[in-house]
Amino acid sequence: MRISTSGLVLLQFTIAAAFPAGATDGAGNKVQPVKASTIAGAATVIDGHTLWFPRKAAMVRLAGIDGCELAQWSFDPTAYGLRPELKPIPCGALAKAWLKRAVGRGQVICAIAPPPAGADAPTGVCNVAGQDLALYMLRSGWARLTASARRPGYLAAQARARAARYGMWATYVLDASEWRHKAVDKTLSRLPVADLNLLAERQSEISPPFDDARNFPARTDR
Repeated sequence: MRISTSGLVLLQFTIAAAFPAGATDGAGNKVQPVKASTIAGAATVIDGHTLWFPRKAAMVRLAGIDGCELAQWSFDPTAYGLRPELKPIPCGALAKAWLKRAVGRGQVICAIAPPPAGADAPTGVCNVAGQDLALYMLRSGWARLTASARRPGYLAAQARARAARYGMWATYVLDASEWRHKAVDKTLSRLPVADLNLLAERQSEISPPFDDARNFPARTDR
């Protein structure tokens, strides 16, 4: 099938992806149900694993990966200067920046799948100029695999990024699903200390072991 490079192209089929009524994007815009098994066109990057197609008011999450939410912080495991605190890293903002770099001004083409139970958006395997965006994020180290990941090369890409300590793998970072469940303040004004506190109480560990940062500094604020 030939896809035009001018304007927004939507290839509509009879398969309709389920979508919760009244859902909104991160800016509060109403999201319309996606009634296409393929959606293509200009897309805006919401965060390191989510795209917004403004001409269709459709939000799509990259299938098979997850990563830091936009307001989330991770931490450099090495001490810096004379301060005992771990250096905060804006992992959510950096993940978004890497995905924006991959998307650029290109046309994004997503093969849509119905969203998982309880999800607020459908998932899709998305490409720009033949480049798989989820695979790109795994290679950069700013995303991790989810249990639903089945695409060829995904596991190897994550293993290489983790071994090389690319992206979030060079930091202490709370698993995004646990962060979404526990974080009360999810605004962009969130302070790093809030995520440091969540890390100290974490239930899951996804970062590589850092022998030089296993002990958090003693709390002095309370």
